[in-house]
Amino acid sequence: MAWFKRENKGIITTTEEKKEAPDGLWNKCPNCKKPLHQAELQENKYVCHYCDYHLRVGSKEYFEVLFDNNQFKELFPNLTSGDPLNFNDNKPYTDRIKESQAKTGLKDAIRAAVGKIEGQDLVIACMDFAFIGGSMGSVVGEKIARSIDYSIKHKVPFLMISKSGGARMMEAAFSLMQMAKTSAKLALLAQAKVPYISLLTDPTTGGVTASYAMLGDINIAEPGALIGFAGPRVIKETIKKDLPKGFQTAEFVLEHGFLDFIVDRRAMKAKLGAFIKMMNN
Repeated sequence: MAWFKRENKGIITTTEEKKEAPDGLWNKCPNCKKPLHQAELQENKYVCHYCDYHLRVGSKEYFEVLFDNNQFKELFPNLTSGDPLNFNDNKPYTDRIKESQAKTGLKDAIRAAVGKIEGQDLVIACMDFAFIGGSMGSVVGEKIARSIDYSIKHKVPFLMISKSGGARMMEAAFSLMQMAKTSAKLALLAQAKVPYISLLTDPTTGGVTASYAMLGDINIAEPGALIGFAGPRVIKETIKKDLPKGFQTAEFVLEHGFLDFIVDRRAMKAKLGAFIKMMNN
């Protein structure tokens, strides 16, 4: 009767001896749900191997993808938000800032740096969605303004990578003022005849879309990025109509004339490098 009785042990590794897979070794594509090995994902510029879905990444990854040999000098790294309104919802704004800084390792929702791309000098300001939804507060506006000043002074092209849910409600009017502030600085950049490239990634919405994100000499987006002002649900409830298929995707926005072109992240560096070289010549 041994055919239904286990005479030898099968799995003999005790629970204590089992080895856990290190955190961060695997990822999952939000689109096709297939497992992605982190090293292979990094090599593929954080784009899914199976369905070409562009995963949301932050400034660290964009700097790694775009700057030659990932070498750059960070600009204005120590700017942090104040609390001009003593804002408090379910917790003080100052506590929310500290928690986000501890969780993300960032000072605020943007980082700026200068380096080379395809041998050409470039200033990049890149937003981070992980920091309070990439919301635009005073620090975001100030870093963009200072980055533009740096570009004007050194005659270096400026690339803005937008990824944001819009204005930061905890700073109210101070946040909304950044729309006018950054737009005015971009007008000075245009007067100085320094190229400005705007890259819209997933998602780019709210006051960011209504200001600097759409003011580039060329406006580029990544495939499938959500781009809009108000959210689809708000628009649908306002106009009381069903929205077109693919509404507010990069492809829809391109079709309606708000973008110049859509570029796969894996080809982004070469495309930007060629454009900057053409502008410099």
